[in-house]
Amino acid sequence: MSIIRNRKILNDPVYGFINIPDGLLYEIIHHPYFQRLRRIRQLGMSYLVYPGATHTRFLHTLGSFHLTNTALSILKEKGVSVSDQESEAVLAAILLHDIGHGPFSHALEDLIVPNIRHEELSLAYMQFFNRKYNGALDKAIEIFSGTYRHKFLHALVSSQLDADRLDYLKRDSFFTGVSEGVISTDRIIKMLNVVDDELVVDIKGIYSVEKFLIARRLMYWQVYLHKTVVSSEMLLRNIIIRARELTMKGKKLWGPPALIFFLSNTQFVLDDKMLQHFAMLDDDDMTASLKIWQYDADPVLSRLCAMYIQRNLFKIRLQSEPFTTEEIARLKQRVSETFKLAPEEAAYFVVSDMLTNNAYKPDSGIIKVLNKDGTTSDLADVSDMFDHEILSQTVKKYFLCFPRELA
Repeated sequence: MSIIRNRKILNDPVYGFINIPDGLLYEIIHHPYFQRLRRIRQLGMSYLVYPGATHTRFLHTLGSFHLTNTALSILKEKGVSVSDQESEAVLAAILLHDIGHGPFSHALEDLIVPNIRHEELSLAYMQFFNRKYNGALDKAIEIFSGTYRHKFLHALVSSQLDADRLDYLKRDSFFTGVSEGVISTDRIIKMLNVVDDELVVDIKGIYSVEKFLIARRLMYWQVYLHKTVVSSEMLLRNIIIRARELTMKGKKLWGPPALIFFLSNTQFVLDDKMLQHFAMLDDDDMTASLKIWQYDADPVLSRLCAMYIQRNLFKIRLQSEPFTTEEIARLKQRVSETFKLAPEEAAYFVVSDMLTNNAYKPDSGIIKVLNKDGTTSDLADVSDMFDHEILSQTVKKYFLCFPRELA
């Protein structure tokens, strides 16, 4: 198939003008599978807490693309060898890194397509585009998968200091109004370099990286793991679980064909048919279905959907220790008695689980700092602001969700 030759300039509210080069990258962005990201909210349910958080995966992906393109230019200026083909490949990888996200992004992760995460779906879509364009994405797939010979290119797409994280922190801060997430992406990118095929950051940029890690930890508690966001996600997930249970039992629910396809199955093969169905799903499909299901005859599905549509979200409690099985059982009993539901139906209205938050994960790859003498060190070892153990510590909180009527 021939590739469209065209050029596009987009006006992004965070970075200003973003240039989209002609050829393969323009063609990918122009494809309906990619355009679907315009209808997927970047922050899922967070708009129920921060009304401005309605920005999309489309915007985030183009922002990540812009930062990656800028980083490549900086590295080339510093003498790092990156061919034109490699540049196009890493830009294609970052463009497609989130294309596997489903409705409301992380809120329904591995639930619409059970046991398959968005990274696997993104890779499957890359392979689809690779077949479509006769192997043009071979290098992009290797870079995304971490198998390409130049490891620093993979680090630009997926690492503890990648373009994805740099963009979503700055962008999510902008749209939510949470100033704690503001970071200096320009400073960090200008400080990037490559040593022994590894992406490093110059010691002069260490304070900007420390600010990035602080911002990430704060944004998780204030936005991504905000207790009301968590309660809304638990409500939405239980709606989908109930809808699938009813559909699998033979009930005919109203819904877009693509949604019914996924509710009717629990085992999926990542083939072109499945990818086509998934590409038909977005936030609008889910919202429309919930608006109809609130009037369904099933008392569980209808009540859950009405709670969501009316923003009568679960009450949520947080604590440092797990909730006891006795307390959870008592709540389920109260739900059963209050709403006249069977015990198994009452379970949909009581949810208990754990939240975790850590800014730096050494076991997932470290951030390397380039010292003045040319050696490299783990950020945690040279930082004068963080204790190594505190920096990598995982903070845990346990939550319990239940109807507000029982508070």
